[in-house]
Amino acid sequence: MRSALLTALLLVATAAQAQRPPVFERGGYDAAAEAAFVDSLLAQMTVEEKLGQLTQYTGQWAVTGPAVTQGGEEDIRAGRVGSFLNVYGAEYTRRAQTVAVEESRLGIPLIFGYDVVHGFRTIFPVPLAEAASWNLDAIEHAARVAAREAAAVGLHWTFAPMVDVARDARWGRIVEGAGEDPFLGSRVAEARVVGFQGRSLTGLAADTTVVATAKHLAGYGFAEGGRDYNTADVSERTLHETILPPFRASVDAGVQTLMSAFNEIGGVPATADEDLFTDVLRDDWGFDGFVVADYTAVRELINHGIAANDAEAGVQALRAGVDMSMVDGIYVEDLPALVESGALSMDVVDEAVRRVLRVKRRAGLFEDPYRYGSEALEASVLLAPEHRAAARDLARQSIVLLKNEPGRGGQTALPLQRGLGSVAVIGALAADSISALGSWAGAGRREDATPILPALRDAMPGTDVRYAPGYPAPPRDGFLPIVDALLSDDTAGHAEAVALAGGADAVVLVLGEHRELTGEAASRASVDLPGAQLELARRVIAAAGDKPVVVVLTNGRPLALGALDAVAPTILEAWHLGTEMGPAVADVLLGDHSPGGKLPVSFPYVTGQEPLYYNRKRTGRPADVPGASEKYVSRYLDVPVEPLYPFGHGLSYTTFETTPPVLSADRLAMGGAVDVTVEVTNTGDRAGAEVVQLYVRDEVASVTRPLRELKGFERVELAPGQTQRVAFTLTPDDLQFWGEGGAWTVEPGWFTVYVGGSSAATESARFELVAE
Repeated sequence: MRSALLTALLLVATAAQAQRPPVFERGGYDAAAEAAFVDSLLAQMTVEEKLGQLTQYTGQWAVTGPAVTQGGEEDIRAGRVGSFLNVYGAEYTRRAQTVAVEESRLGIPLIFGYDVVHGFRTIFPVPLAEAASWNLDAIEHAARVAAREAAAVGLHWTFAPMVDVARDARWGRIVEGAGEDPFLGSRVAEARVVGFQGRSLTGLAADTTVVATAKHLAGYGFAEGGRDYNTADVSERTLHETILPPFRASVDAGVQTLMSAFNEIGGVPATADEDLFTDVLRDDWGFDGFVVADYTAVRELINHGIAANDAEAGVQALRAGVDMSMVDGIYVEDLPALVESGALSMDVVDEAVRRVLRVKRRAGLFEDPYRYGSEALEASVLLAPEHRAAARDLARQSIVLLKNEPGRGGQTALPLQRGLGSVAVIGALAADSISALGSWAGAGRREDATPILPALRDAMPGTDVRYAPGYPAPPRDGFLPIVDALLSDDTAGHAEAVALAGGADAVVLVLGEHRELTGEAASRASVDLPGAQLELARRVIAAAGDKPVVVVLTNGRPLALGALDAVAPTILEAWHLGTEMGPAVADVLLGDHSPGGKLPVSFPYVTGQEPLYYNRKRTGRPADVPGASEKYVSRYLDVPVEPLYPFGHGLSYTTFETTPPVLSADRLAMGGAVDVTVEVTNTGDRAGAEVVQLYVRDEVASVTRPLRELKGFERVELAPGQTQRVAFTLTPDDLQFWGEGGAWTVEPGWFTVYVGGSSAATESARFELVAE
C-alpha cells in the first residue's frame, strides 16, 4: 500500500506536470460549435453510414500489405467508406472527393491517408537518422516540408510519427522511430507531430498541414526476439515508464489520431485492449481524436485466438476504442446486423463516429473538402529547391562519426584531402539510389536521389574517383531475390575491389544494409554486416596499407561492429539519408561540414548482446563494484556488457571540453527546482556542434531504478575557441517513476546528475530531494 507521504508527493509531481507550457494550443477553437455540428450530422445517419465512416479501404498504391483495391465509387456514394489509404494525386483525390461530397446522401467528405514517414517526394533521413541529429527544430521542419508536399497531392492524413521505443536492433522497424530512449523519443515525437499538424487546433485546417498519427500503441517495439508482429511481454512498470511516454507526449502535442499495434501484451492484443485505448488514452490522457487499426489488425484478432470470426473481432475492437478498421471492411460488412439486434450498442458506434467526424471537421474538410490537392501546387512544391536544401542540411546533421583514429600512416583519415590524385569508392551501396531513400520512402523515386558515388565525383572534380561494387548489387525487383543477393557470401567482387584499393590514394568503403533489409517485415536474427562485407573490409583495409580508409555505413539499424572496429580506424555512420544522401555524405567526408550527430541507439560488439540499451538496471551481482567476484557476476565471458558505441556517442572534426556540472543548490524541495549548469568549449580549430546531455540516477528508491536516465539535452554550435553556458532545470516532476501502488510517484533521497557528450559521461554532481 502506498504511504501517505508518497501520495502527497504524487500530487505535487502531478501539479508540476500540469504547469508546464502546452506544446499544442487549443484556445480559440469553438468546441461547442463542433459538438453541435457533429451531433446534428450523426442524428441524420443510418447504421450503415455510421459504420461506413469507421471503414478505411486501400487504393491502387498499396504498400502496407496485400495489393488490393477496394471501395469503388458505388461504396462512396452509398456512404459505406469514410477513408482511403494509398491514394494520392490532386486529380484522383478530387474525383473521389467529388463523389463523396456531391453524390452521396449526406455529403460527408473522405479523409485520405498515406505513410508519409520521412518525406513525401523530397525524402529526408529515415527517422532513426533524424533522431541522431538531436536537432528538434530541424526534425520539426522536415515534418512540415513533408506535410506541405503531401497536402499538395490531396492527402489529409499521415500514418506517422512512429513513436515506438525500440531496444532490440534485430527488429527491422527500429528504423522508423527515435531509438531506445523514452525522453529523446518523446521530444522527437512532439517535434514531428507539431511539424505535421502545426501548433494549434485552429491551424489544423491549413492546406499545408496534415493530420498526424502516433503509432503503434503499444509495445510493438518490444517484440520477442526482435521478430516483427511477435508478442511482447513487458511489465506494467516498463509499459508506463518506457513505452507509453512518447505516446503521451504526442497526445500533449495535439496528435489527432493514433494507430493500434499488431502485438499483444500480457495475453491481450492491442487492437482489443480497452484498458489501453479507453482507460489510459481517453480517460487518463484526455485524447479526443480517433484510433485507427493497423493494416488488417482487426481481423488478426482471429489469428491471435481471441475471436472466432470477423464479427466477434469487430465487436471486440470497436468496444475497446479502435474507431476505424483498416482494409478488412469488418465494421461495415459484419457489424450492422449486430447493432440492429442489440448485440452491439449504438452508443459505442456513435461515439466512434463522433471521433472520426470531429477530426474531419478539424482538418477543414467540411468547410472546404477540396482545399487539399492542387495540380499547380504539385508542380511547384514537390522537390522544391528549398525542400532539397533542408533535406541535405538535416542529412549532414544526422551523420555520426563513430571513430576517427590514426591509421597506419599516422594520420586520421577524415576529413579527406581535396587534392588527392585518386580515390577508390568501394561498395555497391555507394551507387544505390533506392537504398539512399531508405524504407517507407513515401513517393520518393530513385531518379530523384543522388547516392554517394556520383556526389563524390561532383565534389572532387580534379580527382580520379574510381569504383568497384565489391559485393553483389541486388536485382531491382522481387523481395526474396533482393534479400538472397544481399545476404549472399559471394566474394567474386573482392579481387577487383582489393586491386582498386591498392592503387588509390584513399579509399571510401561503403558497407551496410540495402533498404530491403530494414523496415517492416525485415527482422534479422543477426545484425552483423550482411553477406561477405566484413571479409571485404579486412581485405580492402589490408590492401590500402598506409593510405587512409574511411568506412561509411549506410543502414537502418544498429549493426554489430566489434569485428569491423578491430580493423577499421575510421567509421562514419551515415544511415539512409534520403534524396540528398550523396551530397550530404560528401560534405562531411571533405570537411565542408563537421559531423555532429549522436547515436539514438547503442551499437553492440556482437548480435548476442541484443537487446542492448544504456538505461539498464544494475543486477544484484554487478561486475563493476569493489569486491566483485572473479566469476559469479553478471557479464559475458567473450565481450563486455557495455556497448561498443553507447547511446549519445558521436565525434567531430573538432574537440570539446565540458566543465563539471554546477548545481544551484544541493537540496531540492517538493515544488522547487534545481538548475544544472555547465560550460562547453570548442577546444579545436574547426567549428562544430556538440550535444550536451543531462542524465540522472536515483541512488536509492523503493523499486529498482536505471543506472541513469536522459533528462535533458541541447545541441550547441561553437566556433573554434568559443565557450557557451548550457543550463538545465530539474524539478521533482523529472524524478518520477511508476511506483509500487501502480501510479506515478516521486520519493525523497539522493540523486546523481551526469553531464557530457554521451550516456557514458563521467562528470557528475549530487543533490538531495527533501520532503519539506
